[in-house]
Amino acid sequence: MSDNNIVGVEYNRVTNTSSTDFPGHQANGDYAWDIEKFKDKFEINISYKTDRTANFDLINIDTAIANAFRRIMISEVPSVAAEAVYMFMNTSVIQDEVLAHRIGLIPLRVDPDKMNWVDKTQSPEDRYTEDNTIVLTLDVVCTKNPHAPKNSTNPKELYRNAHVYARDLKFEPHGKQAELFKDLPVVAADPDILIAKLRPGQEISLRAHCILGVGCDHAKFSPVSTASYRLMPVIDIVEPIRGDSAVRFQKCFPSGVIGINADGEAYVKDARKDTVSREVLRHEEFDGKVKLGRKRDHFIFNVESTGAMAPEEIFFKSLLVLKNKVEYLRNCPIGQ
Repeated sequence: MSDNNIVGVEYNRVTNTSSTDFPGHQANGDYAWDIEKFKDKFEINISYKTDRTANFDLINIDTAIANAFRRIMISEVPSVAAEAVYMFMNTSVIQDEVLAHRIGLIPLRVDPDKMNWVDKTQSPEDRYTEDNTIVLTLDVVCTKNPHAPKNSTNPKELYRNAHVYARDLKFEPHGKQAELFKDLPVVAADPDILIAKLRPGQEISLRAHCILGVGCDHAKFSPVSTASYRLMPVIDIVEPIRGDSAVRFQKCFPSGVIGINADGEAYVKDARKDTVSREVLRHEEFDGKVKLGRKRDHFIFNVESTGAMAPEEIFFKSLLVLKNKVEYLRNCPIGQ
């Protein structure tokens, strides 16, 4: 276990946590920047990827850079959400402002690259156009179902439109939007999100204007439900652990972390699955036989999308945002 690259995890403390002011540097050694050396050492390993979730490793990269990706994915990758809701009729039990807030938090499946940013320097009359605003409509009236089953107590059977869902929001194209979004219509990422419950005679009629935004302005614009990372666990078995002790040692870790070979000796099967709970350090019989730690330059990322865009697209966009920040600093007169 290399002391320089490992954050030590002991019974009551964490050691070797200090870093330097220069990313990728330790207290000793020659760390002159070499782009070719970085290319050779840097790795990206994708564990799994679905429509909503991606799990991947960034290896041989500094904490500052990894954390920058995480923060950008949460707060600076743009997405589309409802910004203004115009109520024409709302006789439900939900207040107008609460209803507007619920609609604003519904993730929308919209390609942000097809929209422009709203120019807030313009007057309100000229600010919103077909290039920067998407209009969603919601027109629902609850009525009794004349064909409801006898003795039924289910509101969905007794009434029509008793429950208002995100799928009831309809895209109202303006100008060239019908052609622009014909291949990927604007819809809610999760059509079964419940917006409101109605009873006969109650009605909701509104228009929602949706624009581009970023999560640092409002959480509704964040394209991820969570974006996090953890350091790769390191388990170093210093002395052999065999027999019944190996079985007890195995139970100190989550399933699949520790294996027992044919000779009855414990070995590290998959350290990635470990949660570093330090349970093994509570037992005196394993004192001095095992060392725990985390690899300081191996980051296990987990990105969960809200459905607005694919998780890999969110990560790629975070790269572009970080690149633009670097270009800005490079060309900033203050830094020259």
